[in-house]
Amino acid sequence: IATDITEQKDVEEYMRRMAQYDALTGLPNRALFADRLQQAFSAAKRGHEHFALMYIDLDKFKPINDTFGHAVGDLLLNEAAQRMQNCVRQSDTVARIGGDEFVVLLASLKTDQDAQEVAEKIRHSLNQPFKLSGHSLNISSSIGVAIYPVHGDIEKELIKNADLAMYHAKEFGSGAYQFFTEAMGMRRSARVDVEQALRGDPAGIYAQMD
Repeated sequence: IATDITEQKDVEEYMRRMAQYDALTGLPNRALFADRLQQAFSAAKRGHEHFALMYIDLDKFKPINDTFGHAVGDLLLNEAAQRMQNCVRQSDTVARIGGDEFVVLLASLKTDQDAQEVAEKIRHSLNQPFKLSGHSLNISSSIGVAIYPVHGDIEKELIKNADLAMYHAKEFGSGAYQFFTEAMGMRRSARVDVEQALRGDPAGIYAQMD
């Protein structure tokens, strides 16, 4: 009976990990990250604290994956995940939310400068060559950073602004990071207005349906 209970607990633990962690890298997945983000909002509101949300996209990953195969691509993702974890504190969270997309949650910032230092550490770490299966491979990263509450005081807004900052970082070329600015939001609004006009949708009806 004791063996059966132990086996049942092992199965439950396995199912919990499958539901909350990325199978490849062992990082928190999108679901667990969403829970951690909610906790960060609650703690920051109670303690009147700041925290940072980073969106990270691995530049040049797809050509490596296509050229050297998924096995090497998986090794690279694992190594990249480990490097990012080495750049943050235990109280912070690194999660994988897509193929080569990661997010980082920096809890309880003393100053916004702390987020810049971590972004630079991650950028530098991912710029170093990856020695995998006899190959020396190079990637870089585009990092977007948004700070609670100055860049968003609700989850949807902060996520959107970190993602927008990441795409602006891509415009600077490989290996860049950008903090969200109001100018980015204005540029996005202007682009949406143009797209709506081109679609004959000045009122934004279709955009609201997307």
